Amino acid sequence: MRAPKKRQARRARPAILCARLGGHVTLETRAGGEIFARFHGYAVGLGTFSPSTVRRASDLRTGLPLKSFATGRRETDREIDVLVRRLARRGLIEYGLRRADNKDLVVVEPQVADYSPGTAPLGNNDTLVLSRFAYMRRRGNDLVLESPRAGALFKISDPGVAASLAKLSTPQKIKDLRRQSSFPGIEFLALLVDCHILFKVAPATESNLRSAEGDDDLIVWDFHDLLFHARSTEGRHANPLGGTYPHAGTIAPLPAIRTRWPGQKIDLRRFAAAPSQEISQVTTLLRQRHSTRSFDDRRPITLAKLAQFLEGSARVLSQATAAADPGEGIPAIAYTMRPYPSAGASYELELYLAVKNCEGLAPGFYHYDAGEHALTLIDVPANALQALLTGAQYAMGADETPQILITIAARFGRVSWKYSALAYSLILKDVGVLLQTFYLMATAMGLGGCAVGIANIDLFAKMTGIDFYVEGPVGQFALGRGAETTSPSRDAEAGQNKT
Repeated sequence: MRAPKKRQARRARPAILCARLGGHVTLETRAGGEIFARFHGYAVGLGTFSPSTVRRASDLRTGLPLKSFATGRRETDREIDVLVRRLARRGLIEYGLRRADNKDLVVVEPQVADYSPGTAPLGNNDTLVLSRFAYMRRRGNDLVLESPRAGALFKISDPGVAASLAKLSTPQKIKDLRRQSSFPGIEFLALLVDCHILFKVAPATESNLRSAEGDDDLIVWDFHDLLFHARSTEGRHANPLGGTYPHAGTIAPLPAIRTRWPGQKIDLRRFAAAPSQEISQVTTLLRQRHSTRSFDDRRPITLAKLAQFLEGSARVLSQATAAADPGEGIPAIAYTMRPYPSAGASYELELYLAVKNCEGLAPGFYHYDAGEHALTLIDVPANALQALLTGAQYAMGADETPQILITIAARFGRVSWKYSALAYSLILKDVGVLLQTFYLMATAMGLGGCAVGIANIDLFAKMTGIDFYVEGPVGQFALGRGAETTSPSRDAEAGQNKT
């Protein structure tokens, strides 16, 4: 009789996953059952719900178990599910994985708008290992577990969890993990597998974990490159982004011009061209170049002008095949030449055009085929196209969306197949070169343009159906016919962020 009781005592009760409001969020109910979320001085409407749902929604302050409404059998369950999803899309919900004593094991913080916790099926004989993209770090006074591939991050509330995760740096069978006193529970492991922080390993692949994790497109990524791509753009994290002036109250801004080095000064102004000498065309274009954020929709850019712009700045000029490294057994590689330089002649950048207003071209989302000098229409939802244009408008601080928004996407494997450690850095350098080429071409044609420093990589992935690590945005450029001619000096006087 004692043996069964002993076994029962060792069996841990499953942890419970609960949905709850973020600490900065409160719910407000108005007449007729309309629910609003209040946060940071803002109020957002979430819809109108039944009286029973309104009463039950108050439990989101402390936490509602997901299993209590996941089945959707009752109307209240279905409405609560809708409410939670609407909160999640706005980043206003988090999920707590609670132990039997009602204390959090971990807190799950969504990082993408449509994240919903999933628990992958796991068995005792499954072997798990940490992803090479997973990492733990201190965030304030918290310890968080993250990965650029994950749709959520995990705030570790129990120190024992960190110790158990360290063991997973090498492949471990779940039945062996269960024997350890720090075993975090199968529910937690299932959440991590769902977020690609852990992955299952087949016995035959344990000797080559890099290949075992994901597909060929993922193999070419180094940890720091994928992290930088995901965290320095919009769409796959919930951190503050953009001109937030985070250190304004701590340190003074650096001067616009660096303090002079001591030593002998050679004044180059005495070598400048005399006023009577003609300034070169390149110098003129460089001095006239400026960012245009307002476009004249009464006189939109024409398809002919757009074709001229793309031909002069991005079209393939020639193609060739050459041995990468003769005698080293590396296969020959196909190369192209285009109007701008590219690291290793990789030319990994692709152009996608979100067209709002172009005379002779229907609104839509197009891919520019640089080899054929042609546009191909891609079928995307109208609200996704609008979201792309609105995001650029917000980033530029403009009154209207641009006539055309060019998203510069990278085929990452084109560069990382050859280069290690600096692949993503090279891609960003290529983007800078292409943006300057766009500026000069637009200036020469009397068009307006503005580089946009942010793009939503998750939105682009949904629009194209391509995983964010296969091909994704690394820059944007707004193009059209400018509403007015603005000189660089007027840009500065207006206090705009001149790109």
